Amino acid sequence: MMVMFDLPVGEKDERRSATQFRNYLLDEGFLMAQFSVYYRLLDGKEAAEALARRIKKRVPEKGSVYILTITDKQYENMRVYEGRLLEAAKKPSQLALF
Repeated sequence: MMVMFDLPVGEKDERRSATQFRNYLLDEGFLMAQFSVYYRLLDGKEAAEALARRIKKRVPEKGSVYILTITDKQYENMRVYEGRLLEAAKKPSQLALF
């Protein structure tokens, strides 16, 4: 699952709301791919739907939040380039569950 968001941060209360939302995602086990893009590996469709419902309850009043659920195969086909070398980033060889 990927969660992408665009939240306003112009006012102090908006910054607080955006920070609380990011911290909530981290508490839910998400990892940051980019500042407004977080991802988490899940066990199945039911787990993804339950998590999406929990996230929906925590969406700030202002801004936009997008949730994208993809399959293992789609995630495996993702290309990631870092820096100027344009080499694909290493992906984990297997899913580690804790």
